[in-house]
Amino acid sequence: MTQDLIARAKAWLAEDPDGETREELAKLIDNEELDELAARFAGTLQFGTAGLRGELGAGPMRMNRSVVIRAAAGLAAYLKAKGQGDGLVVIGYDARYKSADFARDTAAVMTGAGLKATVLPRPLPTPVLAYAIRHLGAVAGVEVTASHNPPRDNGYKVYLGDGSQIVPPADAEIAAEIAAVASLNDVPRPENGWETLGDEVLDAYLTRTDAVLTPGSPRTARVVYTAMHGVGKDVLTAAFARAGFPPPALVAEQADPDPAFPTVAFPNPEEPGAMDLAFEAARAVNPDIVIANDPDADRCAVAVPDASVEGGWRMLRGDEVGSLLAQHLVDRGVSGVFAESIVSSSLLGRIAEAAGLGYEETLTGFKWIARVDGLRYGYEEALGYCVDPEGVRDKDGITAALLVAELASVLKEQGRTLLDLLDDLAVRHGLHATDQLSVRVEDLSVISDAMRRLREKTPTALAGLAVTKAEDLTEGTEELPPTDGLRYYLEGARVIVRPSGTEPKLKCYLEVVVPVASRDALGEARTKATELLAGIKRDLAAAAGI
Repeated sequence: MTQDLIARAKAWLAEDPDGETREELAKLIDNEELDELAARFAGTLQFGTAGLRGELGAGPMRMNRSVVIRAAAGLAAYLKAKGQGDGLVVIGYDARYKSADFARDTAAVMTGAGLKATVLPRPLPTPVLAYAIRHLGAVAGVEVTASHNPPRDNGYKVYLGDGSQIVPPADAEIAAEIAAVASLNDVPRPENGWETLGDEVLDAYLTRTDAVLTPGSPRTARVVYTAMHGVGKDVLTAAFARAGFPPPALVAEQADPDPAFPTVAFPNPEEPGAMDLAFEAARAVNPDIVIANDPDADRCAVAVPDASVEGGWRMLRGDEVGSLLAQHLVDRGVSGVFAESIVSSSLLGRIAEAAGLGYEETLTGFKWIARVDGLRYGYEEALGYCVDPEGVRDKDGITAALLVAELASVLKEQGRTLLDLLDDLAVRHGLHATDQLSVRVEDLSVISDAMRRLREKTPTALAGLAVTKAEDLTEGTEELPPTDGLRYYLEGARVIVRPSGTEPKLKCYLEVVVPVASRDALGEARTKATELLAGIKRDLAAAAGI
């Protein structure tokens, strides 16, 4: 067994084109670090609807040039099998470790396979790549990014020619082509032959961002902005300047790309402490709102002044921002369909119904939301918003930030705030309060054990609320294809439990709906909602054994 492991590692080493990972793997072999080698050769990183994502390092269970070259070769073979072997593949990348290398390898593989390849000019937001696919008439797009994952991770996200991320069965078909790559020596990788773009696609994207705003709308909101050490700053500030907003005050320590993400434990605005520097800047500048992008700028976080919380600033939940943008679009008189994933707040459905607009729920992820027929607006609770589906069929943290700033400006002219509009929505539709029980694990069996426990013994009540209906989503529903998840309906509440598709986490999404008779009753309703959410979280954790 040991000799087989060493032999597989040496075979991988012989093909590895990267001096850094070759040296790393050679040391593991020379020192006979068998446990580490076993972990790296326990299988291969699985290509799915999120593409690839994992920790950087040598071996088939890590993100590295060998793995990326195989993935690119599999994608090229898939495109050729679909009769698109002479098409264009556009490639974007963020500022993480190895991203530029992975983008260059992808361009070389596509060129060697006979496809045309073009690479964005520098690290740019993921939505620029999503826009570029349709703008350039590409048959596919690749974005090298791990979004908001830890610094040592990277990833590989694939889009097809419609500009949205892959869904089944394309993921399995591409994975089969990747598995069929016998040797890297069989994959032609010329030194040149692809195009590196100038700024023309970025300029076209920025021109498009103007379209999300109402001509002549107020543009007075003052913003503190953090790029979270990612690639959002230059594009967002350019978009704000074009729109005529005051220049955002930048969180200097986090403004420029840095793959080490030195000021945050996790470069995700939702994580505890990630927004501390932004709030510190806000207390000094006193803006109307704080806006944050995640490192690849496809997500948008918003914080507001709130005297009732310590430090005076509060992060809005993704569901709150999602509802605010929906109501803003309704007030602007838009038409079309509003869509969200099943883990997001049911308030969007109430807003759409009241406005006479279409509404759809999808599985988790913008790969599903973006495919809704007639989509006008889509969002997901994890800070993702699609406000211009004709331009970008994915979440876009730049255009979402513009729309939030416009809404804050409109309300400012009325002497009101985002919190006032949230109060209006609660009185009109009931207080929709959401929370999440999220458990990050080292051992993935913790997640499968929790799901098994809940499947074997369905809770009958949570926080004293009876479970009126339980669905195992692996079987699918009339509206949804199968997925690994559980959904519980309670009297005045809803719970969804699922493993994360991109991180080693078990995620439980909680929502309670409390009727509100008047603005005077809001405080009481919030207290009740907080107690119910805490109780559901406690009882669900016990039932799942986490």
